[in-house]
Formats: sequence, C-alpha cells, structure tokens
Amino acid sequence: MARALVNVPKEARQGEIVEIRAMIAHPMETGYRVGTNGTKIPRDIIRRFACTYNGEEVFRADLHPAVSANPFFAFTLVALASGTIEFTWTDDAGRTQTASAVITVS
Repeated sequence: MARALVNVPKEARQGEIVEIRAMIAHPMETGYRVGTNGTKIPRDIIRRFACTYNGEEVFRADLHPAVSANPFFAFTLVALASGTIEFTWTDDAGRTQTASAVITVS
C-alpha cells in the first residue's frame, strides 16, 4: 500500500488562490524489469490520481509507465469555503486509497 504526503494550507481567505501539493510513496514498477529469479516483475503503477474539494473534483491525472516512482503533484485552487480536500489514487491492481486534509476559509 502506498502512503501520501499532502500539503494543504490550514487557513485561507475566501477567494484566495492556494497551492495544493501531494506526493505518493509508490515504487511505480513498469513491468519491464527482470527480477533476480529471471522472471519479469509485474507492472504496478498508479493509474489515476484525483482530488476533490468539498466533494467536487478539482484535479485529475491519468498516469502511464513513464512516470517516476513517488509521483509528485502540485496545483492551485480557489478557496471558496471551509471543507475537506480529498486525494484518491488507484493502482494497476485496482486498489484505491485516499488521504484528506481540512482547510478553513474565512
């Protein structure tokens, strides 16, 4: 299972543009490498990453094997209301994980 490091401002003013950052610790195995026993290591990459702000999707990325291990995402959004920013990612095996952070808007 991968883990995420997310960076979301704790507070913002209404209408302020804030930067959101996330890094997912994941090996991103391409499926092209050969293991010590001579067989191919199965592909295991994060296929989709999405971010929602109070339930509305604000960012999405579809990833491919050329993405490095531990992918890093940075994007901005307009802080409209206090709420939850949720990060969701899905890998090749269909496993879905989430992380979240709360932002207070005044």
